[in-house]
Amino acid sequence: MAQQHEQTRTETDAFGPIEVPADKYWGAQTQRSLQNFRINQPHDRMPPSLIRAWGILKGAAAHVNVEHKVLDPRLGEAIQKAAAEVASLDLIDHFPLVVWQTGSGTQTNMNSNEVISNRANEILGSQLGTKSPVHPNDHVNLSGSSNDGMATAMHISAVLDVEDLVLPALKSLRSAMEKKTKQFDHIIKIGRTHLQDAVPLSLGQEFSGFAKQLEYGQGRVEQALEGLRSLAMGGTATGSGLNTYEGFHAAFAKRVSEVTGKHFVAAENLFEAISANDAIVHASGALNTLACSLFKIAQDIRFEGCGPRCGLGELVLPENEPGSSFMPGKVNPTQCESMTMICAKVIGNHTAITIGGLSGQFQLNAFKPLLISDFLHSVRLLSDGMRSFEVNLLEGLQADEKRIKYLLDQSLMLVTCLSGTIGYDVASKVAKNAHKKGTTLRESAIELNALSGEKFDELVRPELMIAPSKLPGAA
Repeated sequence: MAQQHEQTRTETDAFGPIEVPADKYWGAQTQRSLQNFRINQPHDRMPPSLIRAWGILKGAAAHVNVEHKVLDPRLGEAIQKAAAEVASLDLIDHFPLVVWQTGSGTQTNMNSNEVISNRANEILGSQLGTKSPVHPNDHVNLSGSSNDGMATAMHISAVLDVEDLVLPALKSLRSAMEKKTKQFDHIIKIGRTHLQDAVPLSLGQEFSGFAKQLEYGQGRVEQALEGLRSLAMGGTATGSGLNTYEGFHAAFAKRVSEVTGKHFVAAENLFEAISANDAIVHASGALNTLACSLFKIAQDIRFEGCGPRCGLGELVLPENEPGSSFMPGKVNPTQCESMTMICAKVIGNHTAITIGGLSGQFQLNAFKPLLISDFLHSVRLLSDGMRSFEVNLLEGLQADEKRIKYLLDQSLMLVTCLSGTIGYDVASKVAKNAHKKGTTLRESAIELNALSGEKFDELVRPELMIAPSKLPGAA
């Protein structure tokens, strides 16, 4: 059978003519990048959230340029219409480039310029590839460059995804954890340190620690958001603002705020905003901290639910799906395993982001595509993971109070409450004697004449061990 060839059209750039698919809005520079960087296509294409941000950026720039009378209103209106289609992701199939390209994201900027130019010209009745009347560089790229544009698109996409995805999921999970704290408050269990028996606490107290971790993580994320609100647009190539005009920088940030409904400001120092990406590194650090918290929470719940008969078995995890193709009836802590794998990936992403953040040279950080793709990946993983963990695990999580009571009664560390009465050394002898002979603490205390049975029963009460005692005479 003869090979089918797709129809093409000829577009040109500084390197000359090149054939591009006839049904695509991209042009020569996009096609060259597509050919020169055949790296893990299509899996590692630029994230849709970033493409959306480019659409917002180009539309806002055109709006400001028209307002300041440096762009023909007719062309500006067509650019804004095309840019809105990009921002809505209706044209996502026309953005084929992978992350692994030039470190400034120049090819993706040109991809945006070409798609918007061709679509705007189509709106105005011209054929694709003509670059007239809307030119990708002269009009769509007006008052910007790849360097300040990519830095700006990174921050727009980061703020939108963190505010719309991470924070709602995190707040919801935190609220669900606080409900479990109240639900479990009456259940007293044995504590564990160093994976060994320790003094008691309530299950609610344990879950209050989880809730506090999430509260702290929320605060870190909200704090990091503030640095992401500053936009570099208007600094052009190095931060000097060459080929822009007074007022563009601030007007652009204001317009993006109006379009997105989010708060953005003009970067105070455009040289920093382009040469470094510390705000992304800082925000990734907040996600990294959150991932550490979620890993700890998921792992603790997983361990305390291990069993159902031959492990700790204190928590009863929801049974969502069969756990084994080989062992009938087996059910596994799949949500905990999913969450811990997600956290491991987020921590790995942060390592790459850290390396990317420290690798800028002079007036440009040239790791921008890596930085934003890994950041947005972490955002999506954590957002989806927290939603899944809340709905499929936390909501249905129950405590096996009978098992918890049994393990509490078996613990030798209840002897700790006797230290103030019989002293540390004698209390230690009571515990060690009980462990050696397989007796209860009460039996051991009586055998060693440390306490009478009645006095032991008066003092060794787990419900009194989960909070500080009151000082004599205290109300």
